[in-house]
Amino acid sequence: MAWVFLLVPTAPPGTLVRMQLPQPDDVLDARARIHKHIRVTPVMQSDSLDALTGMTLFWKCENLQRAGAFKFRGATNAVLQLDDATRARGVATHSSGNHGAALALAAQRAGLPATVVMPSNSVASKRAAVLTFGGRVVSCEPTAAARVAGLEQVVRETGATPVHPFEHPHVVAGQGTATLELLEQAEALHTILVPVGGGGLLGGTLLAVRAVGLPVHVIGCEPAGAADAERSFRAGERLVDFVPDTVADGLRTPLGEVGFALMMRDAADVVSVSERALLVAMRLIWERLKLVVEPSSAVPLAALLPGGPLHETLRGRRVGLVLSGGNVDLDALPVMPPLGFHDPVST
Repeated sequence: MAWVFLLVPTAPPGTLVRMQLPQPDDVLDARARIHKHIRVTPVMQSDSLDALTGMTLFWKCENLQRAGAFKFRGATNAVLQLDDATRARGVATHSSGNHGAALALAAQRAGLPATVVMPSNSVASKRAAVLTFGGRVVSCEPTAAARVAGLEQVVRETGATPVHPFEHPHVVAGQGTATLELLEQAEALHTILVPVGGGGLLGGTLLAVRAVGLPVHVIGCEPAGAADAERSFRAGERLVDFVPDTVADGLRTPLGEVGFALMMRDAADVVSVSERALLVAMRLIWERLKLVVEPSSAVPLAALLPGGPLHETLRGRRVGLVLSGGNVDLDALPVMPPLGFHDPVST
């Protein structure tokens, strides 16, 4: 049995609590629990992107999930497991956006109050989403320590149940249900690529692959400006002392203990891409798939494009990619540059 030691808001300050890692069967249980509440999102394909990468790509469109991101799966799985004694006090979390909005919506649908501690530099549209779904927003400084301290204060004041965005086992198990669907919708995949921030999606994906027993490789992808997972994977120890510098706001969070443990046990690799590459990839997804995605969603494609770290190694393979979210601020879109390499479709 595998365990991790975590700081949790309900424990005395500085106290490490031993928690069991989520198990593959937890993902199967999560699917049975949440299937009536979530959307089974479609898988799309693009001939032009297949030609550009030299692979057969299958796009799991979690940008079309409720609340606009895969995070609704994990939040719903956690909320549905609250007992009657804790429901009235509600739930709380810290989040830069997508998990906060997902938890607010899951709580609203269950009739519970939700409070989200958000950094002051959060994307405006994501802050607005939390409020739209009935959540209460508490602002904090844009540091990991401030987020944790803010959540601890909310829990003390309200008695709310903390639902961590990537360390909570129910959340991680819920995220893995996207991959269960993908593996049924796209047969004979060789590899699945997912973006990595705190590691909840990566961990859930690894658990899902274990649960079904298929020989599918899982690779995490992140921006070079927030490449703590890649450094940790190479070093064999969790290295999260960094200042993120990336337009992919959903991936600025340090890798968590749960994600790190599952990554080291089961991941095939973790790679990073440049800011330019991820913005080129974002442009291609908008242009070719006709889908609105946020920068975080584009990181896996960036790793597959010409010049990317996986372009040669996965050539000819069937590859699944999770489009993690579509909550982009349309009033502050990043500049998406031209390709900068040969596009066989345009000639």
